[in-house]
Amino acid sequence: MSYSVGQVARLAGTTVRTLHHYDEIGLLSPSGRSHAGHRRYEDDDLDRLQQILFYRELGFPLDQVAALLDDPDTDPQEHLRRQHRLLTARIVELQRMAEAVENAMEAKKMGINLTPEEKFEVFGDKDPEQYADEAEQRWGGTEAYRESQRRAARYAKEDWQRIQDEAKDWGERYTALMEEGEEPSGERAVAMAEEHRQHICRWFYDCPYEMHRCLGDMYVADERFKAFYDSMRPGLAEHVRDAIHANADRHA
Repeated sequence: MSYSVGQVARLAGTTVRTLHHYDEIGLLSPSGRSHAGHRRYEDDDLDRLQQILFYRELGFPLDQVAALLDDPDTDPQEHLRRQHRLLTARIVELQRMAEAVENAMEAKKMGINLTPEEKFEVFGDKDPEQYADEAEQRWGGTEAYRESQRRAARYAKEDWQRIQDEAKDWGERYTALMEEGEEPSGERAVAMAEEHRQHICRWFYDCPYEMHRCLGDMYVADERFKAFYDSMRPGLAEHVRDAIHANADRHA
């Protein structure tokens, strides 16, 4: 039995235009033609289309899909096994994301548990919740955000004061290190980058080395973070970013 392009589009939940495009690029060419020259798809064509749509749903670009399907060393069963693994991992990740969204909604009610007077006493003229909405938009679906919110809700004024004191002491020591000419890849700079990572792990959330590397990049790319670090000493943002990268490389 063969099928017209319109029938295949309806069966697969795609469009005729998409099927025409797949034919034009050689990804899925129908096995036959009608007497009038119209495309006719056989069962094997439908099997290949199913594989294409699976890979597309998993985010593979068309050129990679073609390379995977046309690999002579991979049989159809291996494609199904690979897709099953990928789909199972996607399901697990989506379940985690759904849970994260639920917790993020709950976390909106949480936060820094201080009176206005205590906030001013601990943070001075810096509002610790100034970027709360932005943080939730950017990271609200992550476990790190959820863990940070859970911890923050438990901290009293004394805890926030200790966090501030540790950060200030670290900044003063790092500034001194730079003034002494320490390179970002130097032993002391790398050790202080690790201390910075441990501070995050201790007070806010688990911060693996690759995540720390991304934070270091953000300290330079985001003008607000860059201004904060460079206010301690010009060039400090780039210096600490490079030290964070050096520390992550050593633990790779």
